[in-house]
Amino acid sequence: MPKRTDLKRIMVIGSGPIVIGQACEFDYSGTQAVKALKEEGYEVILVNSNPATIMTDPGLADRTYIEPIEPETVAAIVRKERPDAILPTLGGQTGLNTALELAKMGVLEECGVELIGANAEVIEKAESRELFRDAMERIGIAVPKSEIARSMDDVRRIAAELTFPLIIRPAFTLGGSGGGVAYNQEDLEKIGQAGLDASMTSEVLVEQSVLGWKEIEVEVVRDKKDNCIIICTIENMDPMGVHTGDSITVAPVQTLTSKETALVCEASKAIMREIGVENGGSNVQFGLNPKNGELVVIEMNPRVSRSSALASKATGFPIAKVSTKLAIGYTLDEIPNDITRDTMASFEPTIDYVVIKIPRFTFEKFAGAKDELTTSMKSVGETMAIGRTFKEALQKGMRSLEIGVTHLHMKKFDNASTEEMLAYIGEGTDDRIYAIAELLRRGTDPDAICKATMIDLLFIDILRHIVEMEKEIALKPFDLDTLKEAKHYGFCDRAVADCWNTTEDAVWNFRKENNLFPTYKMIDTCAAEYAADVSYLYSTYGEENESVASDRKKIIVLGSGPIRIGQGVEFDYSTVHAIWAIREAGYEAIIINNNPETVSTDYTCSDKLYFEPLTTEDVCNIIELEKPYGVIASLGGQTAINLAEPLRNRGVTIIGTDCEAIERAENRDSFEKVLSALNIPQPKGKAVTCVEDGIAAAAEIGYPVLVRPSFVLGGRAM
Repeated sequence: MPKRTDLKRIMVIGSGPIVIGQACEFDYSGTQAVKALKEEGYEVILVNSNPATIMTDPGLADRTYIEPIEPETVAAIVRKERPDAILPTLGGQTGLNTALELAKMGVLEECGVELIGANAEVIEKAESRELFRDAMERIGIAVPKSEIARSMDDVRRIAAELTFPLIIRPAFTLGGSGGGVAYNQEDLEKIGQAGLDASMTSEVLVEQSVLGWKEIEVEVVRDKKDNCIIICTIENMDPMGVHTGDSITVAPVQTLTSKETALVCEASKAIMREIGVENGGSNVQFGLNPKNGELVVIEMNPRVSRSSALASKATGFPIAKVSTKLAIGYTLDEIPNDITRDTMASFEPTIDYVVIKIPRFTFEKFAGAKDELTTSMKSVGETMAIGRTFKEALQKGMRSLEIGVTHLHMKKFDNASTEEMLAYIGEGTDDRIYAIAELLRRGTDPDAICKATMIDLLFIDILRHIVEMEKEIALKPFDLDTLKEAKHYGFCDRAVADCWNTTEDAVWNFRKENNLFPTYKMIDTCAAEYAADVSYLYSTYGEENESVASDRKKIIVLGSGPIRIGQGVEFDYSTVHAIWAIREAGYEAIIINNNPETVSTDYTCSDKLYFEPLTTEDVCNIIELEKPYGVIASLGGQTAINLAEPLRNRGVTIIGTDCEAIERAENRDSFEKVLSALNIPQPKGKAVTCVEDGIAAAAEIGYPVLVRPSFVLGGRAM
């Protein structure tokens, strides 16, 4: 069916400021939505309050309102603009809740505005814990034993009928905000009240715990003709009890049988039909009992989510764009696949590689903050890595995090006792995978680790293979066959250098001498069944290279990696604008980044997209193939800035702000000298490189003194 011609003006509601649980993935989805609507000839009105986003660029929508996203303000804009429809499913929970409030206020009926993508009834049915539970019971899909509470008296009554631990899940919130696990009455009082306060409808679900079960997510898209496709399945490495946004996840699922995988996929489609989503994508989350295969549905999001962005980048299937097209009347069999051009969106994506997402936390910013992970999300961003195997993808993801870790090893656990670590891994934390690895190095029984963590034995066994490979590498320094095997395992040059007791540059030079470089494979949605029309690439150590370097003059722009406090969506904004300017100037524009939430990792943004870690080694591997005219390092935040000097030292041409200028600005001593030479007043200070000199300088200056590290972002460790 063709697009709707009765609609002329469509409003898109954004997600507002970045908060934990709602990051730049909604800039990606919102930007895709606006571009898709403009492509179809609609007039687009955008409401968003975040100035750092691509979607609020003046040239993107026809009218952009930088205004608070709350019902009264948006209602005033609706009354002024009189759009024919509002698309609420691409602005996270903020956009969805605001649209629902507009409907309840009668503003939509008053102004003759239609909700497209998901109507008020669908949103209510999916987001209300009570309505969703009733809907699941109607179609025979099990949910954990639970009851709705609308007051603390309700919470206490229900808890008395169930047994601890209990899960508190507020309605109409994002990232598990306000929820948690209550292990006792004290927890119940605290979390129950927080959940009621967080819920838009003062409604929480008090749910019997399924802690320790496997958690599975399914990304589904459905159209009005009931074409329903699975974009991908995602498995959490952590069991139920850790929010999926805080868990390492892998696509496709790794530990389910074919029968179990088929079961969750069919259940997801049945849920889409029952809830009534017929013009877009949804994310459905399940718990699966590893002992007997019992399946329960936990919740669904009738909108795009952070997992949708991950699934889009993992498969090459642009969920937000396709959902927008469905919302305006198209069906899946009418929307062309951007990558193949020969297939339609109704063709289910196929993954012949492994994709891993690792969350990024910023606990170091908050002294005394608990790094315990529960059902309420704490991660501020994430990185994605792609490899031919789980081992390769996991290690690429580790070095993409930028937390001082280059592989499956963290110095923190070197001196910890085995007993301490076995106790430590019993709770979800942001770093327990490194404790598990250290236990395996010491020969701890994988079954004991599995029992302590409830992480599937397959994942524990893969970690064991990686640490055993470390020992093999250490026994054979500068052995080419061993190095090749290490690269298949995902080990970087720095990790190999640690095993060989040498330098990263020595390993790099050894590889160059032996012409040992990665090949690059395309993400094409169809496992190479059809030819791809875009260059969306990841590295592996294999035979065939699918990245063909052109003869054009090319420029590489380094992205900013995972979102963290102090380095957010603003650097994605500058990176994307750089790419646009490079293309307009006639150069081939290449981007390297590893953040699945961003506009910069949309394969339509650049001429070539390399989804890779932002390390000296990984960037230099690409430079060896592409031979660019220059690399821009000044627009990707501190991540890119910190790569400038090591890249220059390997002969790479840094264009734009060069290393000398970066040094003068970022090095405290150099910057102080620049200000002195210019006779610009500055606070009295002294650059030091050791604690003793710092104490002497402080005594000379006089307390209080401010300590400012060089080459850090957002005042880290200041």
